[in-house]
Formats: sequence, structure tokens, C-alpha cells
Amino acid sequence: MTHICSKPILIGPSILNADLSQLAVVCDNLLNSGADYLHLDVMDGHFVPNITIGHPVVASLKKHLPCKAFLDLHMMVSDPEKWIENMKAAGASQYTFHFESSKDVMHCIQKIREADMKVGLGVKPKTPVTEVLPYVDLVDMVLIMTVEPGFGGQKFMADMLPKVRYLREKYTNLDIEVDGGVTLKNIRDCVEVNLLN
Repeated sequence: MTHICSKPILIGPSILNADLSQLAVVCDNLLNSGADYLHLDVMDGHFVPNITIGHPVVASLKKHLPCKAFLDLHMMVSDPEKWIENMKAAGASQYTFHFESSKDVMHCIQKIREADMKVGLGVKPKTPVTEVLPYVDLVDMVLIMTVEPGFGGQKFMADMLPKVRYLREKYTNLDIEVDGGVTLKNIRDCVEVNLLN
């Protein structure tokens, strides 16, 4: 018998490839079309080679969007601790930083909690998921990268799905986010890996 985990499946589209001149319209359209939340990729050109948006854009979007809009910031940045206060002030709902980017993961988690945001912990493809286990009970969500972070439009890495399965079996109530290359062709695989046997 197969049971679905107690967590509902949510869709949080990334706006990474959106036309920046139309960003507010794109976000409105996504939310009005049924998106559960918005995934905003923040890149600093150091942790990953690309540069995207910062807190001024997040603040502008937050002013434009409905109050209830949940903004999940995926912080692909070096030294994620230094961005926390500005992103909180800008209106971030969840602050997802990479395990690999922080010199002190516990301190970063604590600072995010003190800023009254939800905490997400990202895991790059080459990082064994077992390395983040000491922190899983301290965060709200674990983000499993199914592409190398830094650029949109990459091919989905299905060989990362066992990480999701492993976490789901150990932590039935954990929010697990699959990020990168998700399309209509592979979204079913992402959902099915969240089923518990």
C-alpha cells in the first residue's frame, strides 16, 4: 500500500528566466494561475557565476504582490549571513541558503530564526544528503538541487531524486523542495518520490 506523505505537494515556480521589465506582471500571473508560492533565485556572482536580483527587487515585488504572497528566497550567495536582515526587511517569507556556502550553518539558521523567517537549507548535487542530517530538525525545508546552481534552463538530474526519497523516508513531515529543470515531463517523478511505501 502506498501512502502520500502528510505534507501537500506545492508548486513554487522560479522567476529566474522571467523578463525583468515585466517581473511584477509575471509574478501576479503565476499566483493568479494557482502557484502556491514564488521561488526567487538570488545569486551574487561568487557562490555561483551568475548575478540576479537583490533586496531592492524583492522589496518592490512584495509591495506589488498580495500581502499573503509567500516569497521563498533561494540564496545562492557566499556568506549568506550578511544578506539576512536586508531580505527580511524586503519581505522574504523563507530564507533558503546553501549548506555549502555557510562557514557556520548553525549560526546562519539561528540568525534567520531571529529575523522571524522560515529556514530552508539547500544541497548542491555533489553534496551527499547525509551531510545535512544534523540540521534537518532545525530547518523548515530542505532544497535538493536537481541541476548545478547558477543558471536556469538546465537539464533535470533524475539521479538526485534518491536524495529526496531518503529524506522523505527519514522525515515524513519535512518540507522538501526539488529545484532545477522541473518540467511537465518530469514533475510526476518529483511527486512520486515523495510517496511513502
